[in-house]
Order: sequence, then C-alpha cells, then structure tokens
Amino acid sequence: MNRKISVLFMMLAATYSLACTNFIVGKKASVDGSVICTYNADSYGSFKGLDHYPAAKHQKGDMRAIYEWETNKYLGSIPEVPETYNVIGNINEWQLTIGETTYGGRNEMIDSTGVIDYGSLIYITLQRSKSAREAIRVMTSLVETYGYYSSGETFSICDPNEAWILEMQGCGPDRKQSKERVVWVACRIPDNAICGHANQSRIGKFSMKDKDNVLYSKNVIKYARQKGWFSGKDEDFSWKMAYAAPDFSGRRICDARVWSFFNHHIKGMDRYLPWALGKDKNAEDMPLWVIPDKKLSVADVMADMRDHFEGTPMAIDSSDVGAGIWEMPYRPTPLFYTVDGKKYFNERPTSTQQTSWSFVAQMRSWLPREVGGCFWFGNDDGNMVAYTPVYCSMTRLPECYNTPGADELTYSDKNAFWVENWVSNMVYPRYSMLFPALREVRDSLERAYFAKQPAVEAKACQMSPAERQQFLNDYSVQQAQQMLARWKELACYLIVRYNDMTIRPEKNGRLERDQYGLGAPVKRPGYSNAFARRIIKETGDRYAFPE
Repeated sequence: MNRKISVLFMMLAATYSLACTNFIVGKKASVDGSVICTYNADSYGSFKGLDHYPAAKHQKGDMRAIYEWETNKYLGSIPEVPETYNVIGNINEWQLTIGETTYGGRNEMIDSTGVIDYGSLIYITLQRSKSAREAIRVMTSLVETYGYYSSGETFSICDPNEAWILEMQGCGPDRKQSKERVVWVACRIPDNAICGHANQSRIGKFSMKDKDNVLYSKNVIKYARQKGWFSGKDEDFSWKMAYAAPDFSGRRICDARVWSFFNHHIKGMDRYLPWALGKDKNAEDMPLWVIPDKKLSVADVMADMRDHFEGTPMAIDSSDVGAGIWEMPYRPTPLFYTVDGKKYFNERPTSTQQTSWSFVAQMRSWLPREVGGCFWFGNDDGNMVAYTPVYCSMTRLPECYNTPGADELTYSDKNAFWVENWVSNMVYPRYSMLFPALREVRDSLERAYFAKQPAVEAKACQMSPAERQQFLNDYSVQQAQQMLARWKELACYLIVRYNDMTIRPEKNGRLERDQYGLGAPVKRPGYSNAFARRIIKETGDRYAFPE
C-alpha cells in the first residue's frame, strides 16, 4: 500500500472508529419475546434518510455496481442473484436486521483492492438473506470472493429467533503471498442475554468446538500466527487481542458505552468500571454479553439510546464549564483536543449530536412477517427524536424520510432530518431550559405509538398478506408525516416561548396574555446559583456592584 493510500485509510479509520453504537436483546431477554437490535449512525456531517431497495427478479448476467457507502466511490461490480428481497432501512421483508460499528483494527489488514465495503455488504446481504445464519454465510462468502475494502467491523445480525455478532477484517492488499482475503468470527448471543458494541472489537476468546453458536473462517488463528500476532495454544486465542487490542480510547471512548448499557440492566457492573474508565491497564475485561436482571421493553432500549452516562463517573450532564450556562450533556467535536502540548478528551456517550439517523428494530417470530418486523426510525440524535414505526413490508416511503431535493447542503422543511436538526440545534446550547419541552413532545408521541400498536397489528393480522402490507405501509407513512408536522409546531413553540434567552409564561398549555391582549411579561431566569458562583470565582470583583 503506498503512503498516500495508507494515510487516507488511517484518516478514515480515525473518523469512523469512534462513531456508531449497537445494542442487542435476545428474545428471552425482552418483555414480549422480541429480538431487539439498535443502531446509532454517528457519522460527522452525514445526511441520510430511510433507505429502500425494492424486491426484484434478475436475469442471468445482470451485474450490480458497488459504490462505497461512505464516499460513493465506485469499487467494482458483482453478479446479481436471481431474486432479491424488499429492504426498508436496515430490515428486510423477512425481519432480518443488520447494524454495525467500525473498530478499525490493524491498518495493514485493510484491503485497498477489495470490491465490497462494509455498508454495501449490509444492504446486499439484506437483499439476499432470510435469516441471520444465512446472512453470515452470504456476508462471508461475498468478501471471501470479492475482497473486503473496509477496516475492522463489528456487525449485529438479528432475525426473529436469533441474534449474532460478527467481526471481520481483511487480509491486506497483497495477493501474491496468499489467497486469503478475510478473517472473521461470529458468535450467537444467548436468547436470555443482552450484548452491545461501540467501535471496539468485542469478541475475545471463543469456543471452536461449539459449531451451533460459533462460526469462524478457517484461517482465523492461522493468519494471526503467520503475522506473528499470536503464538499460544488455539484455546487461548483472543480475536480482539490479536487483531484489535483495546487501548485507552477503545475502552473509555468506546467500550464505556457498552458498560453503561449493561449498567442500566444488571447489578454489579462496578466490577468492570475500571475497564470502562480505561486508565487501569490490568483492569478486568467486560463480558461479551450479560443476562439482565429484568426483561427489556422496546421503550427501555430507546431510553438506552439516549444515554449520557447519567449517574456514573463519566456523566457529562454535570456543571463543569463544558456544560455551559444551561447544563448541556453534549460536547463539541472532535473528541480530542490539545492544550499547551497535553492531550485531553471529551466523554463519548451513546447519545451524541452527530447522529444522522437511529433505529430500534423489533423482530417477532409469532406474528406474520409483514407485522412482526417493526423498524422504529429516527432521523437525528436518538435523544432528540421520536422514533416512528416503519414496518418491514413497506414499499412506499414517507416523504419526510426521503425528500426530493433535500441533501446535506440543501435544507427542506419537508424533510425530517432538517426539521429535527433545526429543533435539536436550538435545544443543545440551552439544554436545561428547552429540552423539557422537546422531551414532553417526544415521549407523548412514542406513548401514542405504543398505545396504538396492539390494535393496529391485530387488525393487520386479520388481513391478507397484500392487504396488511398496504395497511401497515399507509399507517407508517401517516405516523411519520404527523411526527414531522408536530416537530414543526415544536420548533415554532420553542422560538416563541424561549426567545432571546427569556421564558414566556404558560398556563394550561397555552402561552399567557395580559389583560390588554398582549403577551404576558417574560421571565428572565438568568444564571443558576452554581454558574453564578463559577463566574465570580473566575472573575473576582470585576462584576461586583459597588457598595
């Protein structure tokens, strides 16, 4: 690999290695028997709506062009298969869901000659697979045949019955010395367990004898031995220690998100806090999965996607100077900064402002597949959106999630990404003042969706497959468009009520007027006592009023 290409890949790895979060819930770990899979797509500056790939039939000789998901760079072409399935977002018509987080790994393993990148691999596989196990076969055979263009990746692969985690890396660009193109390992998450990954390789030691629950490439250990990265007994081999050993960033910036997810649902996670804090080199590593103390609902997992480390040593909703006047639990990017030659970092929670889109996928084996797969979608930071229901059989998209003319440089008030970012960017700098109003709207919408879900799905189950597909499509579009309308109202409300850092009084849900019909006098909250004391501490008597 020449120096320019090597530097490019290192830059990309640095950009994406700290982005994205996935959580997984097995069917016996959820309240209703759903398999649940989540994803935050945290790519800086990214604009994206709801992807759709219609089901199709293909002729022999048809080819599919592959463009890198992140850059739209053409990588090559591969043959089509006779039939591809309908895909909406990251779920297909069979309720198969795939998510990812990039962990990077060893830079020399990146195959710049590969034809398939991680994003293309996800959507090709969703179009070609009916189950998680089939998806693993499809994904690994594709990259073994055509080469894997991306750096190290962790994939969540879930269907209504099983949840898997797959980790994959290339074998470098040199084909003269070896025909091997990838190394990979996949582990099934127990049905009664929860799992997570957040840009740090998570699979350590694994059983090579458990063929039902562990799958791997034939060269998974051999390749590490050839490179001199492992020399012990096979049973002592650890995937991540050989290919992507966690450093401080891998633990504090990445694994800490998984620790916090586990910490919400199981007692005793203090045991692994030193690992998450990242500074103790001898700290005990976290397990790949844990069994929660109580079963999780979809609403619980949505709350997990909104986490800012509240109540933990990494909490960033505190009163330090980075929080500003209104206690913002967000920090500006990049994550790292240098002052007087010393490097510092910001905490990196699950909820972050650069999230382009987020989902919580719900997969249920006991329902007709058109009904069972509900893909809860949000087009901004999960903390700042209401997830709307998108059923896996959809073939017609809501305009707000696929708006003609809107892109990363073109605002549209018909587009959910832009309207929701309009609101969130008002809220971020005045968080404690404005966020309660957003949260009230967000939660009221989601409560309404959950309340309607049983009746909507019961009605759909009484219909023919074609009728229920149309019914659920109409319902999903309606909820998304109504959400957008409500979010526009919220934007107007925020600018009117909280204009110029004041608060207009409100009574019974209505802004108050005085006896003459004018707006009632505004409230001027000023500084909190804690922030006022900080100003005095930093400025002394500069602003002291003369006695």
